[in-house]
Amino acid sequence: MIWALWVVVLVAGVALIVWGAETFAEHLGRAATRLGVGAFALALLLAGAEPEELATVVTASLRGAPGIAFGDIIGTNIAMCTVALGLGAVIATLPFSPRVFLYAVAALPVGAFGVVLVWDGELSRLEGAILVLLYVVYVAVIWRLERAPPLLGEVEELAEAEEEMAVRPAVASQRRVGIELGLVLAGLAAMVVGSTALVEAVRQITSIEATQTKLGLTLVGFATAFELVMLVWSASRRGATDVALAGVVGSFGYNMTMSLGAGALVKPLALTDATILRAPAVGMIVLLVAVLALALPTRRLGPLAGLGLLATYPVFVLLVVLL
Repeated sequence: MIWALWVVVLVAGVALIVWGAETFAEHLGRAATRLGVGAFALALLLAGAEPEELATVVTASLRGAPGIAFGDIIGTNIAMCTVALGLGAVIATLPFSPRVFLYAVAALPVGAFGVVLVWDGELSRLEGAILVLLYVVYVAVIWRLERAPPLLGEVEELAEAEEEMAVRPAVASQRRVGIELGLVLAGLAAMVVGSTALVEAVRQITSIEATQTKLGLTLVGFATAFELVMLVWSASRRGATDVALAGVVGSFGYNMTMSLGAGALVKPLALTDATILRAPAVGMIVLLVAVLALALPTRRLGPLAGLGLLATYPVFVLLVVLL
């Protein structure tokens, strides 16, 4: 009976994370426009490019659940490469522009370096600080190459909200700004509460570290990636915008640096046995390489490639369960 109750808490946590991420992204652009602040700058100031990932990893770290923290990052990146991009390519061929390739190629060494650091299942505060610094370098390099802020995470939704507000007449602007900021903060609060509920539910369902790691790789990872899955699905139906694809691919690097590094800065992460983490970590890098390889010949991901990526995810889940 208690186990069933924690399952309900887990589902509620996932729902809060998804709602919070959606609400945060939807209203951030409007609030930024009314305040005269760029949406990207406000996103970085408030929560970063992937607030749901950041909240979940930090919560897992504080609650002494390193398996959930490590598993969430790796599981999310795998879900993005397979489910998000695969689903988008099946709905409509995804064009891989030079910008998307840049983000993906830049994420490869960043991700590989992160894998090296977590290979032994431990991440100290110093290593966490290095990862956060690496994120700053990652953003700075892309910013310099593009001469514009990198389009990470939900910035596609922020840009849409900003455009929507730009064409509307500024009626009751001062009165509305408080409402928009309130909804942004409500989204952030929902993500914090949801991630806390999700992590605590997994901890209560099982106290076995290996099982927590497996749930992090699968259930938690997919739950926190769901927002980006829906982002690509929506973008594909509208014509697969370059911004959405760049955001998803760019989030790969953000997760392996800022999210993971922040978790270690709050509290050092240490697994008793890192064996279960190694194959998925290598697989995560291999999958990003595979995405690039599939897209390189024609500079796009077609439905056949999308089906292949989608089929890979259940195989990954099955392998994790059987490990």
